[in-house]
Amino acid sequence: APSIMTFMKAGKEVAELGSTYLRVYFLGIGLFYINDALGAIFRATGDTKSPMVAFVSATFLNLVLDPFLIFGIGPFPRMGIAGAAAATVISVVTGFLIFLWLIWKGRLGLSLTEWYRQRPDIGTMFRMFKIGIPISLQNITFVFVYWFIIQIVHKFGDAAGAAMGIGNRLEALSYLIAFGFSVATSTMVGQNLGAGRPERAEKCAWGSVRLIVLETFVVSVFFISIPGKIAGLFTSDPAVQAIASDYLFILGLSQVFMGIEIVLEGAFSGAGNTIPPMSVSIPWSIARLPLAYLLCFTFNIGINGVWWTLTITSFFKAVILFFWFRKGNWKKKRI
Repeated sequence: APSIMTFMKAGKEVAELGSTYLRVYFLGIGLFYINDALGAIFRATGDTKSPMVAFVSATFLNLVLDPFLIFGIGPFPRMGIAGAAAATVISVVTGFLIFLWLIWKGRLGLSLTEWYRQRPDIGTMFRMFKIGIPISLQNITFVFVYWFIIQIVHKFGDAAGAAMGIGNRLEALSYLIAFGFSVATSTMVGQNLGAGRPERAEKCAWGSVRLIVLETFVVSVFFISIPGKIAGLFTSDPAVQAIASDYLFILGLSQVFMGIEIVLEGAFSGAGNTIPPMSVSIPWSIARLPLAYLLCFTFNIGINGVWWTLTITSFFKAVILFFWFRKGNWKKKRI
């Protein structure tokens, strides 16, 4: 944990708190991934309600436990930042137990006994790796690039970092909506291709694209029309407000494209063709670093150069994926 804080270049106080949090958090990190996998299995069968029940229940429990474990309310010990991590771990364990209970009740059509009797299928495991590795590489690249982007942002001071935090939280609204559509699209495309109905799979995908365009367009309108007022709801610092306002205005121009990108990634994944999203995402994510430096320091745009970098690359990723998906080669993919 301390090594991670050092890598993140955190200050002494932040490093101490972060290390304390991570030591407890890492106790349950394995179940985070197991829960995600179980959620994906349920969704692949067309059941999106069961994962919602598990994750919402776990999140609610986390919110309830946080103040009790952090501040030591009632019989609970006062744990401070470690209490926040403990609440998270307890909630993750609870989510896992809910998934086990749902499986036990037959929501997947298999009993736990039948699951235990299943033997590993090397061929199936290889196909899973073949589909999953491109997605993993794509996500790893995004995380590393994002870390370097944060370093660029912090060159412009604490106000810029705070503004980015506000912008990220608000932009999560579009992302979470798009992610939901992406999961639904992946499920529908996969099921229709499996049923030998590629045209219906394509119709479902484009229907999801149209819906996400409408949803993200509404978010864009708010970001572009009243960015200052929105930023003012999260901070009273004039410097942070000004930078966050610019963030929302500039990133507001990219919300629709981000939505299209995420939904089409889900469509490709549902078809078992994860190479196109990886081929588009990795180079354009990496391109953000030189482009951000160029706009910020060569053209002297300042911190807005980072926001324009994110918007420009989102635009190109969405456009390329749009035309790639439109070619229709994914309909011929054999898993």
